[in-house]
This record gives sequence, C-alpha cells and structure tokens, in this order.
Amino acid sequence: MVPEVQARLDHLPNLNKAHLISLWQQLFKTPPPRQVRRELLIRILAYKIQEQAYGGLSADAQRRLRELARKFATDPDMEIEAPQRIKPGTRLTREWQGKSHHVTVLEQGYSYAGKRYSSLSQIARLITGTRWNGPLFFGLRGNHTGKHLHGD
Repeated sequence: MVPEVQARLDHLPNLNKAHLISLWQQLFKTPPPRQVRRELLIRILAYKIQEQAYGGLSADAQRRLRELARKFATDPDMEIEAPQRIKPGTRLTREWQGKSHHVTVLEQGYSYAGKRYSSLSQIARLITGTRWNGPLFFGLRGNHTGKHLHGD
C-alpha cells in the first residue's frame, strides 16, 4: 500500500465525528446519511480513500453486486454461490452445430480462435450469434450437456 494512503487510513480512527463528517463531505460532495455511526463512517471513508487511490470495483464486480441485491430482494434466505475460479491454462471445449470450439483460460480473460476476450459470454455470443450466459454455455453452471474441462 502506498505510504500516504496508509497514513490517511491509520489517521481515520483518531478523528472525531465532526471531522469524519467534514471528510465525508469532501470525498462524496454530499453530507453523510443521518444517524450513521462513527465506526461505519470510518469504514466507508477508508473504502473511499482506497477507491480514489487504487480504483473502484470492476464492472464485473458491480454487475455481480447488483445481481445479488436483486436476488436478495426477492429471496432474503437465498444462498450465495461463489463464482467458480478456473485455473489459467484450463481448456474449455464446447460443441456447437457440429463444430468443436476450444477456449483457454488465461490469467486475465480467455483465448479463443487466436484472440483474447474478457468474458466467456463474449465468446458464446460470437459462436452462436445470440446472447448467452458464457459460463452456462460452456457448462460451468447448471446441468448442461456437452461440457468438457481439460486441465493442463
């Protein structure tokens, strides 16, 4: 962690609530919610400081959080399925309309037909010409026939 960022984070617990509210207004350009506790102010401010220094959540993470929020709104007792982490080097094979399609999992993204893609859904869309959930198309979710995983 950058020393300046660490110093700001370390200093937060030493601030009184009035100073925390002032910092909130500087960072968020709006007053904090009423009745928010000091401990929560510190946690949110710490996140915001790190977000400004290192960047925020990826688009995928934001999309996943929105998806989870929608699901929890309809079923508060639902269980969360952790996203699968496939090791780089793994080959996914999917047969589609009589042709085999091979995808290699990379450290960041996927390789298909000599090109790099950031999601399996992009590749599934390219193969089928329609919108598909990539993990479902490649048999990584649900009961899908025709899936094959080959670890290297």
